[in-house]
Amino acid sequence: MNVTKKYGTVLLLLIIVTLLSGCLYPEEKLKQNQVPYQDQLQAVQTAVNQFKEDNGGLLPIKTRDMNTPIYQKYPIDFNKLIPKYTQDAPGTSFENGGVYLYVLVDVETEPKVKLIDLKITETIRELHFRLDNYRRINGYPPFKEVLATNVFSLDYEKLGYKEEPYVVSPFTGNNLTFVINQDIDIFVDYRPDLYLALQKEDHSYQEGDDIRDLLVENSMFVPAHSLPYTIDTEKKEPIFLDK
Repeated sequence: MNVTKKYGTVLLLLIIVTLLSGCLYPEEKLKQNQVPYQDQLQAVQTAVNQFKEDNGGLLPIKTRDMNTPIYQKYPIDFNKLIPKYTQDAPGTSFENGGVYLYVLVDVETEPKVKLIDLKITETIRELHFRLDNYRRINGYPPFKEVLATNVFSLDYEKLGYKEEPYVVSPFTGNNLTFVINQDIDIFVDYRPDLYLALQKEDHSYQEGDDIRDLLVENSMFVPAHSLPYTIDTEKKEPIFLDK
């Protein structure tokens, strides 16, 4: 009888440990899927380079509309890379449960693998939802200030926010806010990041140049959901590029 109780207790402990392991693993896996690693980018870069070489210069990308913003225009199609060029999509990728979209930049010259932080996309989606509700009632967005030609800030209090919404910059870790245009497109305002980059990095940008690549060249990321920016050469600070 004691032996039966002993084995019953051991069995119960094994079940509890198994259940706890099952609960903890997804959380740990989720943490891993939210941290991008340079070696993952390099592995995908190697796969992309080999695919390009084997396919006469073609790239393993998904088809996007020509009007798609430049940094979101060339998402990598892992179905074209698996299993010949890579065993699986990285754990950090959207395709594998991660929070990053792997994309290519400089596709005409030297394609490079970069990341889009999809947490930013999700925050913009929520903001769009509130904007749509407001417009259904009022017929127009709650514009606040004119920041540049066809660039505005928003009155977030009218959208039901107690505090101004923001996203965490993948470049600096700083909080970045949003701007909107007349077409009701929402963009992240990368001016704080660009200001720091202009002070830190060597560059030869002139007024009228799009300076966003200054962020791309020195990071694993691209400034997704961004408007073009240029430099005010007199003040040496970023401004919206008026096209």
